[in-house]
Amino acid sequence: MILKDYLAISGQHGLFKFIAQGRNAMIVEHLETRKRTTAFGSSKVISLEDISIFTTGEEIPLSKVFDRIYDRENGGPAPDEKSDIKVLRTYFEEVLPEYDRERVYESDIRKVFRWYNILQKLNLLVKEEPEKTEEKEEVKEEVIEEKMESKDSSEKTSSTKKLKSAAKSTEKTEEESAVKPARSGSGKKKKTTEE
Repeated sequence: MILKDYLAISGQHGLFKFIAQGRNAMIVEHLETRKRTTAFGSSKVISLEDISIFTTGEEIPLSKVFDRIYDRENGGPAPDEKSDIKVLRTYFEEVLPEYDRERVYESDIRKVFRWYNILQKLNLLVKEEPEKTEEKEEVKEEVIEEKMESKDSSEKTSSTKKLKSAAKSTEKTEEESAVKPARSGSGKKKKTTEE
């Protein structure tokens, strides 16, 4: 899921969308009420994109957890955050069996379901398309290869030009050296007055 512009602000219910950055504060819009407000530097603001879930191995980004819920529900809503915690834990274990049971608290699980359902209800869950990412990488590689080839060919051209100019200057030097002795040697001996 693409979660870049969605924010959670401590002490405030729901999710917010980043609108603009001010001098000492950030302008945000509540996703459900559409009211704009100011989040000051003293507020703890975190992007959903930066949140990860503890697992027994590496941490998994929240976006990947949302992907799994989305796939399981075929784009539909997840269980309500206010459901019994045992139900939520069981569901969470099915979606993310490797999650760390000691470090992921009940409140964390409830937040995951709350945030997912807010975004799902507002049709804001947009999956990342891996094909486009792969295509972009291929295009980047092609561009890099083309640049390298053009750089190589320009280097070859410049080195060829340098070789040609060096060869020409060598030819001129050889011609000049062949001509100079002829000129200096062609002079007749001066007659001396003693003869």
